[in-house]
Amino acid sequence: MQSKRSFFNKALFRKNLTRYWPLWGGMSIAGSFIPLYMLLELSTRTSLGLAPGPNDFAELLYGAVTIFAPTFLMVYALLCAMLVWNYLYSPRAVGLMHTLPVDRTCLFVTNALSGLVMLGIPFLVVGGLLCLLALAFGFFNLLAAVNTVAAVILLAVLFFGLATLCAMLTGHTAMLPALYLLLNFLAALLETMVGFLNQTFLMGIPLQSMQLQFLTPLLQIYENFTMGYLDMEPASAASQESAVYLQGLGTVALYGLAGIGLLALS
Repeated sequence: MQSKRSFFNKALFRKNLTRYWPLWGGMSIAGSFIPLYMLLELSTRTSLGLAPGPNDFAELLYGAVTIFAPTFLMVYALLCAMLVWNYLYSPRAVGLMHTLPVDRTCLFVTNALSGLVMLGIPFLVVGGLLCLLALAFGFFNLLAAVNTVAAVILLAVLFFGLATLCAMLTGHTAMLPALYLLLNFLAALLETMVGFLNQTFLMGIPLQSMQLQFLTPLLQIYENFTMGYLDMEPASAASQESAVYLQGLGTVALYGLAGIGLLALS
């Protein structure tokens, strides 16, 4: 009889989530103050007769995902990776984990999914509360919600994939954040240093713009992933919904695919 090969272990997945609940639980509780503040603000505006529209909800989501999400996910993904891959840096823990009736492929996939789920829980809590508020006050924008969810997932895969690769290349807990930060900003630092030296010691050579900025995901994302406004007079509710748009989602999608490649390489 041919045996089945499992790629996911429910017990290990539940153990990771319950063991590290202070991290994702604390982030969720802290983030829940944002919808609470929004509720108070909406109550005040409604009492004054200033009803928000779908365009306001899109502006709120797009502003958060383009300004706040990249930096937060870069740091938060590192913390999640340090937790789920921490056992690799202790010979006793490695021996214990590899004596379990779980093969190493299943172990890797389960831990990777655990880290990604811990990344997504705070966004799920905060985003869900914001959507409920928008539905309750009648200014929900489905397109903005879908675009925001897609952007968060792609950014989470990118940074967690890079952090996971760094975890597999290092042999100590302290080296993981050091290598992670180095890989995130090494290209930008080297190119800036070379350009500065050329401008200082070579006559007539100006400081050129960075050509390898795509190797620094955070800078490239902040440059291309922005919120835009249509230059138009909204004459109807439909046009008002499309007055705000998300620019650079394709760039984030390419980095998300790169994150999947980094996980496969790991």
